[in-house]
Amino acid sequence: MTQSSPSATRCARRVQKFDIRVELDSHVALHAKGDFVSVSIASDVSYADIVAAHARIESGIIRTSCQESAALSELCGATIFCKTEYLQRTGSFKERGARNALLLLDPATRKRGVIAASAGNHALALAYHGRELGIPITVVMPKGAPLVKQTRCHAFGAKVLLHGQNIAEAKVKADEIATAEKLTYIHGFNDAAIIAGAGSIGLEIIEQVKNLDAIVVPVGGAGLIAGLAIAVKEKNPRVKVIGVEPERCPSLHNAMQAGQPVDAWHGATLADGLAVPQVGDRAFALARERVDEVVTVREEHIALAILRILELEKGVVEGAGAVGLAAFLAGKLNSLHGKRVAIVLCGGNIDPMMLTRVIERGVVLDERMAQFTAVISDRPGGLAELAATIAQVGASVKQIEHDRAFGGADVSTVMVKCTLEVRDGDHLSQLRAALVAKGIRIISESRPLED
Repeated sequence: MTQSSPSATRCARRVQKFDIRVELDSHVALHAKGDFVSVSIASDVSYADIVAAHARIESGIIRTSCQESAALSELCGATIFCKTEYLQRTGSFKERGARNALLLLDPATRKRGVIAASAGNHALALAYHGRELGIPITVVMPKGAPLVKQTRCHAFGAKVLLHGQNIAEAKVKADEIATAEKLTYIHGFNDAAIIAGAGSIGLEIIEQVKNLDAIVVPVGGAGLIAGLAIAVKEKNPRVKVIGVEPERCPSLHNAMQAGQPVDAWHGATLADGLAVPQVGDRAFALARERVDEVVTVREEHIALAILRILELEKGVVEGAGAVGLAAFLAGKLNSLHGKRVAIVLCGGNIDPMMLTRVIERGVVLDERMAQFTAVISDRPGGLAELAATIAQVGASVKQIEHDRAFGGADVSTVMVKCTLEVRDGDHLSQLRAALVAKGIRIISESRPLED
C-alpha cells in the first residue's frame, strides 16, 4: 500500500540470497519453489488504507444497499439488514479489492498484465476490471470451478486456464506462469490492496445502518473479514464482527484455535467460494484480534439459507453468500436475538444447474417434499384409491412409480414409490395418518443423507 522503502530494499537483498524473485510495486511478491506469498512492505493494512481504497474505487463499483429485511428479521428473531454485494456487476464483493489492486499498479506492470488463481469470483472481478482498465488478465481455476464462472471470465476477455483439483493446486500453476511470463500475481485474499478494498464494505455498512450491534461475515481466506473488521472497529468498536465458515472448511476457526494458519480442508462444500484450505497469514494477523467470534455451519443449513433468500428476499446467492443466514438457521447466533444485525451477502454466482439441485434439496430439508414407498392393491381401483387419499389431504403428486418385480410374495399387491409436495412436516403427518386409515401400508420413507 505504501511506496518502496530502504527496509523493503534490505528485505529484497536478503531473500535474493535464496534465489527468490522479488517485485517491488504496491506490494512485494515472493516466488519460491512453486509457492507464492504476497508480503506488504507495511506490516499492516490500516484504516487510512481502507478509506483511501474506498475513494479510489468508488467510481468503478456499485455502492450496494444494506436495507432491513422484514421477512428475514422475523425468521431470525433479530433485525436483519442485508448488504447486497451479490448485486455487483460480476456478482460478488471481490470487485472492490480487485479494482483497488489494479489501480495501484504502475504503467509497466499494467502493460505486462497480472495473474491470479481463483475458484471464480476473484477471477471474475479481475477479468471485468482488467478489461475496463486495459490490463491483460490471466486466471488459473481449479478444474471443478463452476462453469458459469469460467464462461463469464472468457466473456470478459481473460485468459482462462484450468489446473488442479483445488485452489492450492491452481495457485502452484499460476505461480509458475507468473515467473515464466513476468506477470504480477494478485492474491485473492492475502494481498494488502485486496484486503483494503474489501474493507470498504465495513465503511459503508456503518454509514448505512445506525445503532448496529453486529455484522455477520462469510469467511474463506479471511481477507474480507480482516478488512471489514479494521474499518468497523475503528468506526465503532462496540459492533461485533462474527465470521461464518462451512463446517467442511473451517479455515479461520482452526487458525484461531491453533494461533496460526493451518490446513482445514475437510471436503467439497456448497459454499465453494469459501473452500480455502488455509487462511492468509496477513489476513489472519489482521483479523485475529478484531474478530469477536467464528462459527461453522453444515451443508443442509447452507442449502436452506439459499432457498430462504430466494423465496423471502427474491435474491439469488451462492453458498458463500448464504452462510450468514445459515448460521441463524442453525441456531449458532442465538446471542444476537433482538439485536440489529447486518449480514453480508457476498456473492451470487451460483451455477444454474446447481441452483436447481439446491432448491430441491432445500425443499426436502424443509419437509415440503416427501418420498415414500407404499403397498397397494394391484387390482383395478388400487392406484385410484391412493391418489384420491393424497388429493383429499391436499398434497400434490410429483411422481409415482410402480414396482411389481421386486415386490413381496403377495402377487395381488404392488409397491408404488411416491414423490409428493406438501406444506410442511405437520401436513406430511396428516397424509401418513390418512393413508393408514385407508389401509395403505407405508413400508419405507426416503430421507436426506446426513452431512
